[in-house]
Formats: sequence, C-alpha cells, structure tokens
Amino acid sequence: MSHLATPGGPGPNLQSRVHRTGLQKHAGSAPEAAVEVRSLDVQRGKTRILQDIDFSMEPGRITGLLGPSGSGKTTLMRAVVGVQQITSGSATVLGRPAGDPALRHTVGYVTQAPSVYKDLTVEDNVRYFGAMHNCNRADAREAVRAVGLWAHARRKAGDLSGGEFSRVSLACALVARPRLLILDEPTVGLDPVLRADLWEQFRQLADAGTTLVISSHVMEEASHCDSLLLLRDGRLLAQLTPDELRRRGNSDDLELAFLHLIQAARGSGGGDRGGSGAASGTHNTPGTVQDGVR
Repeated sequence: MSHLATPGGPGPNLQSRVHRTGLQKHAGSAPEAAVEVRSLDVQRGKTRILQDIDFSMEPGRITGLLGPSGSGKTTLMRAVVGVQQITSGSATVLGRPAGDPALRHTVGYVTQAPSVYKDLTVEDNVRYFGAMHNCNRADAREAVRAVGLWAHARRKAGDLSGGEFSRVSLACALVARPRLLILDEPTVGLDPVLRADLWEQFRQLADAGTTLVISSHVMEEASHCDSLLLLRDGRLLAQLTPDELRRRGNSDDLELAFLHLIQAARGSGGGDRGGSGAASGTHNTPGTVQDGVR
C-alpha cells in the first residue's frame, strides 16, 4: 500500500511522472469505474457506522468526500482501501475486491497524521518506502523532485517546515506511481497558501489520469472537486457535482447548499443514492460543517 500525507507546492515533474503510469485520459469509450461501492454497511457492536452506501467513481477525477465530523468519512475510506471490516455489501477497486493483495502497489492511502521518519533524510524516507514497491534510487529522486523538495533531499525530515514535511509523505506515495490516491482530510492545519498549492497538485495528478478521493469537512474545498459524495450520519445524501449542489441547495454558498440538502432530506425522510439521517447540525465555523463528534 502506498504511503501518503499532506503535501505543499507542486514540482515541475509531477505530471510527467504520473503519465508514466499509462493512465492518461483517452477520448472514446467510457472508462471502467475506478471505485464501485454497492449496498455497503459497516456496523461496530450495535452501532451502524455506514448504512446502504451506493456510488461509483470515474477514473482520473477528484471525488470529494464531504460531511460533518462523525459522519463516517474515515470509515468509508478505510472500506475502500480494504482495511475496514464490512458487515454487508461490496467495494470494488480498480476491478478487484477492496483489499485484494494485487492492489497494494496501486492504491495510496493517507491517514490524517504524517508517517515519515523524522531522523531520516527526505531522500532516504522516499527510498525506504519505495523499496517496498521495488523502486530504485532514481525513482525516489524523481519523486522528491516532483514535490519540489530536491533542494532539501539531504535534510532530515524533522528539520523541515510543516508544509515541507507534509510533502515528504506525498513523495513517499508517488514513488510507487499509485493509480488511486485516498486522502483523509489532508488540508487540516495548513495555511491558505499551502492548501491552494495542495489542490493544484491534486489537479495535476487527476489531469494525468490518477483517481483521487479526498475527504474534508470544509465545504469551500468542494469547489475543487469533479464529483462530491455528501455523507450525513453514515448515509449518503447525494452524489453530484459542485454546480449541482449549488443548484439543488438553492445557494452559491456550498456550505449553505449542503445544509439545505440536509434539511430537505430530513423533511423527506431519505437521501439520494443512499438516504439520509436526521439533521441537527449547527453552523459554528465559517466554511465548515460542524456536527457530532469524531
């Protein structure tokens, strides 16, 4: 499984590097879904964490997984990666069951905490993770350049700034050239400049053919995505584009539009492609949907 955490600014070689995966977008026949989830349920004890989730993701696109804290985003991502035991239903990734050993070199997963070694240099960290995927020194150096850290390649990761440290983890993921990147709230704690650089980098990856799944509870980030999955209380409210969210939620403000969908789902007693739970959230932080606990 590829390693990944929040990066900063992109490097000049990122897009050419991803193109080497052979996953460039092609015109013509419709591509096979990169991720397909059907009737997915996850239960822990007597608590249902995810309920009857259905969706599919096209390859080479950015899908935003959005919802309040505690809505089931991390559990859903873990199910797609294949490290979450599911109660019923199925998750298919790149044509194989989620968690299939054959996916270990083609799926990258980032938890919220970076996982590089602070006492190793940038290059040594990337070489270490690359060795798990039979990558050589040249591959590692290319990945370091791709995230704009070549000038710091010989510095210890622990001596870098927060944004630079995050990019080390991105290089560790890119060295294996994953076809699918799954990132759990990668922008948490980043300043606006770093967040903008991060989303620019994600767009380069998607344009080169990589499929990205990015979770967030900051609704303003939805505008960077090609498609959105809106979660609430373990149910899928809707799968739609940012423009469709604005239209259906009767607001150009994506957060307000999402809240309007929650209220509509509460009134109708169901959601779109997966249903809805009760809506009782509060609006505490600008640009952030706050509800429940993590």
